[in-house]
Amino acid sequence: MVTANLVKELREKTGAGMMDCKKVLTETDGDMEKAAELLRERGITKAAKKSSRIAAEGIVTAYVSEDKKLGAVVEVNAETDFVAKNDDFKTFANNIAKQVAESNPSDVESLLAEKYIEDNSKTVSEVLTELIATIGENMSVRRFARFTSNGRVQSYIHGEGKIGVLVSMEGGDEEVAKDVCMQIAAARPEFLDRDSVPSDRVDKEMEILKAQAMNEGKPAEIAEKMVQGRIGKFYGEICLVDQEFVKDPSMKVSALLSSKGAKVIEFARIEKGEGLEKKEENFAEEVAKQING
Repeated sequence: MVTANLVKELREKTGAGMMDCKKVLTETDGDMEKAAELLRERGITKAAKKSSRIAAEGIVTAYVSEDKKLGAVVEVNAETDFVAKNDDFKTFANNIAKQVAESNPSDVESLLAEKYIEDNSKTVSEVLTELIATIGENMSVRRFARFTSNGRVQSYIHGEGKIGVLVSMEGGDEEVAKDVCMQIAAARPEFLDRDSVPSDRVDKEMEILKAQAMNEGKPAEIAEKMVQGRIGKFYGEICLVDQEFVKDPSMKVSALLSSKGAKVIEFARIEKGEGLEKKEENFAEEVAKQING
C-alpha cells in the first residue's frame, strides 16, 4: 500500500513532485528503490533538480483558429534565450497555445494535468518534464489568455516571441485589428477604457495629482480643478481607447475604432519574463567554474 509517508520520503529523496512520486510508487508496489529508479529513467529526477532555477527567458506565442472566432496567447519560460530558439521548445509552446484555445483550461495547473494535444498517452506536465530532461534547462508554462468572439480574434507576436497580444473585436476588419494589436504591444495599455479602471486606482491618482498641485502653491479649489484637467492624461496613458494612436498621434484609438466601425471587447498583452527576477550571468566566472571542475 502506498502511504502518504512513502510519498513524502520519495519526494524528499528525489525532489520530484508528489503526483510523480505517488505514480511510480503505485507502479512498483511501494518499492522505494525501484520507484526512485523509475523517476530517473523517465528524467523526472533530473528535471526536479532544475526546478529551482530561474526561468525568465523563453517565448510568447499565440494560436488563432482559421475562422478567427477563437484564440489564445501563452508564455512558456526557459532559463536562456538560446533554448527559446530550440525547435522542440518552440513546437511545444505552439502546441500549448493551440491546446489552451481548444480545451479552455481554467488555469495553468489544470492545463498541466490535461492530456497533451499531440500525444494523448502523456499529460502536458509529463511532456514538459521530458523536455526539461532532454534540453537540460528548467522550463515552465507561466500564464495564458484565451478569447472567443462573435466578431474576430486577432493576435500579434513582436520580437520573435518577446511580446504577445491577443484581441477580441467586433466589427472592423483585419487591418484595424492588426493596428490595435500593434498599439497594445507598443503603448502597454493596462485597461480597455475608463470604466475598466478600478475606482481605488483613480482615487489614488487624484490624491497624488492634488498633492502635486498644492505643492505648486495653488489654493485647494484651484488644485481641484487642475486635478480634473490632469486626470485625462492619466487615462490617456493606461486606457487603450484614450491613447494616442501610435501610427497617427493626431487621433485617439477611440477615433480610429469609430472610423472603422470597430469595437474592442477585451485584450491581453503578455511580455516575456515580465515581473520575473532574471539570473545575472557573469560569463568569465561561468567559464572559470567549468575549468575548475
